Amino acid sequence: MTEHAVTVLTRLASEGGEHGGNHENLNPLGAGIGAFVALVVLLLITLSFNKDR
Repeated sequence: MTEHAVTVLTRLASEGGEHGGNHENLNPLGAGIGAFVALVVLLLITLSFNKDR
């Protein structure tokens, strides 16, 4: 990697700044429930295609 790419990636990964890495408005409980619901929906879709028995 070039030095410029490392500098850009370091700046993007840093938390201090206007567009930092910590988003205070992201609720961990809501994200977890959303991920669980998405996985259950994918499971139901998979089971509906797997009715060959």
